[in-house]
This record gives sequence, structure tokens and C-alpha cells, in this order.
Amino acid sequence: MKAAVFHKAGDIRYETMDDPRIEHSRDVILRITSTAICGSDLHIYDGFLPQLRNEVLGHEFMGIVEEVGSEVTNFKKGDRVVVPFTIACGKCFFCNHHLEMHCENSNPDVYGPDGGLLTEKGGGLFGYSDLYGGYNGGQAEYVRVPFADYGLRHVPEGLKDEQVLFLTDIFPTGWSSIEWGELKGGETVAIFGSGPVGLMAQKSAWLQGAGRVIAIDPLNYRLERARRVNNVETLNPHDVDVVEAIRSMTEGRGADVCVDAVGMEAERTVLDKAKAVFNLEKGTSAVLEQCFRAVRRGGIVTVVGVYGTPFDNYPLGRIFDKGLTVRYGQSQVHKNIDHLLNLVVEGKVVLDDIVSHVLPLTEISRGYEIFKKKEDDCTKVILKP
Repeated sequence: MKAAVFHKAGDIRYETMDDPRIEHSRDVILRITSTAICGSDLHIYDGFLPQLRNEVLGHEFMGIVEEVGSEVTNFKKGDRVVVPFTIACGKCFFCNHHLEMHCENSNPDVYGPDGGLLTEKGGGLFGYSDLYGGYNGGQAEYVRVPFADYGLRHVPEGLKDEQVLFLTDIFPTGWSSIEWGELKGGETVAIFGSGPVGLMAQKSAWLQGAGRVIAIDPLNYRLERARRVNNVETLNPHDVDVVEAIRSMTEGRGADVCVDAVGMEAERTVLDKAKAVFNLEKGTSAVLEQCFRAVRRGGIVTVVGVYGTPFDNYPLGRIFDKGLTVRYGQSQVHKNIDHLLNLVVEGKVVLDDIVSHVLPLTEISRGYEIFKKKEDDCTKVILKP
């Protein structure tokens, strides 16, 4: 088969590799019809997350079932399905508590309770390095899906790929970022980052009862899309002091909920870069620190942007003094995907209005370049094998 193969930082190529095969009785082989590039893929592409072995990237994908393992009875050849990006067995302690991203059986070589930098990581993820199971991802013509009887979801007739593809990751991730904010109705939600996850968080905030949604991003074309597709207020940190602006919009208090949908790859100054080298940090925690300042006392900060290392000068004093609740983590995709699919079917949410580019998989290198460099007003890239 043909696939997008990661070789080293900045080097991903369209090339031939062996077809996947059934390895366990709960496997399915999927023929990919659509896949996408996610901001998390850039963590590997940019070298923020170590990966020494060649690997097929991509954890946002869907397709047609080609072959099923002997224990898979709820899917058959020809079924059209969408796939959660977290790999979960459905039977362990964490899966039974709707914490499938911590599945005890999907990352057997590196899993553990400690959550260290390079050891004892969480459950398996498609196309996201050997630290998370070493599974090849979906930026390919075919992929092996483990525990398919638990993870796969049927796609209803009449829906295009683009309407449901983002149920794999970014819509559930945006949803979780708001769900963890425990909205009661009418709250002001400030969402830092207006990339794909930030845009989905904005949609989720309205769906969960926010009274006001503020999007923050340093790129005006992203803010324009946020206003156009999600009807939100916007702030550009190059134009205003974002923290002071949010306070002025909320009678001096700050937002009820702040969402960090950026993570460690936020814009950095030269001083930030020097500090990161000195402290052995990857990226910056600048956006997270802004969230702690911009949220009101007693408010909630949720973090779905990825952070891979410890950070110096973490503001424990501010968190304590303001009495903040902070929630981090991978999205609870398996828990929410059926409800979110129903929202799409019922027409209560549109997901494909964030797509800026649809490319053939043969143009994978170009896709990564324009997505990383934010060229051509790139917001989200879909790839067609």
C-alpha cells in the first residue's frame, strides 16, 4: 500500500510499505476514504515528541471495512465507519469508567501508572509514536484497527466523510474542553487558540449553554473564520492585552471558563526559547499562564493543548489564591462520540465548515508544510488516499 511515512523531524514521505494484516481476533483492516492532519501530528513532525523509528502518522481517519477478525461480530466487510483516535479494549478498569484514553491493554510496552516523560505512558493512540503503542496511523490507504469491536462506529447513510471525520478527535476534544468546564448556562467562555480544536471548542461552548464565547488567536484569518462559522467575539494578542480585555468584558472578574486549545507550540519570544533550552522544556507554557490570569476567581481552566515536559515557574500561587479548578487530558472520545454523532445527524452542529484544504495523499509533504507554516490561510487539511 501507499502511505505517508514519517522518517525524521520535518521529513514525511509518500511511499510504499507492507499492507497491514489481521494480528489479533478483535482487529479490523480498514480501507481509508478520508484522513486529516492534526496539530498533534506536528508534535512528531517538529521533533517535540521523540520518534526514532519510521512510522505512519495520522489519528483522524475513517473508511470502509475490508477484513474482520474472528471475534468481531458487529461489523462486516463493506461497513462504513469512523474511528476514535484513542485505542481502547473496552474491558479494563479505565474503559469501564469511561476513561478509555487510559486503557490498560492498548499500550503494553510503555504503559504505566506514573505518566513519566518517556516511560509509563497512557493508552495507545494511532500514529503517535512508540511511546503510545507504536501503531501505524491512518494517513495511508489501509490501517489495522485493534479492539475494533469496541472502538468503531457505523456512519449513517447520507452523511459525507467531511461531515463526520472530525468525530475521530477534534470535535470530541473541543467538546471535552467545555464539558470539563461544568457549564450551568450563560457563562462566559474564553478559548485560547482558534485552530481546529479551538473552533470545535467554540461550537461546543454554544451547544453546552455558554452565554458568551470569546476566541483568542494571533492570526487574523483564523479569527475571521471563527467569527464567520461560530459567531464568536475575537481578540488578537498582537493588538490588545488579552487578559485585560477579557476582564473589561466581564465587569473586571475574568471569564468563568478558560480553555487552552494551543499547548506547548504557542508563539514564543526569543526569551521564551532561551528559557526553554535552559530549563530543558519543550515549547512554552505562555498560553496556559494567560488562562490562569484571565479566568475569574473560583473559575475553571481546561487544557486540551498538549504539554510534553515539566515547566519551570508553574504558577501554583496564583492557582491557589484564585481557588481555580484545572482539568487536563486527552479527550473522552469513546464516552461522547455517539452523542456527538447524533448532533451531526440532527443538524445541530456543522463540522466541515472549518476545512480549508482537501488534498490527495500524494501531496502529504505539501499538506504538512502549509499546515505547519499556516500558509494559504490553512485551518484544516483533509487528505484523500
